[in-house]
Amino acid sequence: MLLDRFDASLFFFLDLAMLLLALVALGFAAFAREDAYRAADKQSKMFWLILLGVTVAVNLFIPMLFLQLAGLIASIVFMVDVRPALRQVSGGGGRRGGSSSDGPYGPYNGGR
Repeated sequence: MLLDRFDASLFFFLDLAMLLLALVALGFAAFAREDAYRAADKQSKMFWLILLGVTVAVNLFIPMLFLQLAGLIASIVFMVDVRPALRQVSGGGGRRGGSSSDGPYGPYNGGR
């Protein structure tokens, strides 16, 4: 009886984690610019929105493990391959070496 409850809660948290990852990936896909997808030589924005939207819908309404795993793979591919490429071509790399006072045309010196 205790093991059944553990299995149920484990699967609940795994389902929740897959849903959250898909929602986060969908959010990043939605807020990225369309031209960044072309510049990064990735699939179109509409492709990723549809794929990740279907992933969210499957996780919410059709909790079949095979479909959830396919959606999980799509979410992971977006997060580790597409999103860094989009950030790089959009100029939002974050690791390009600069201070927090750097603006788009160089360091901001406070009007001096």
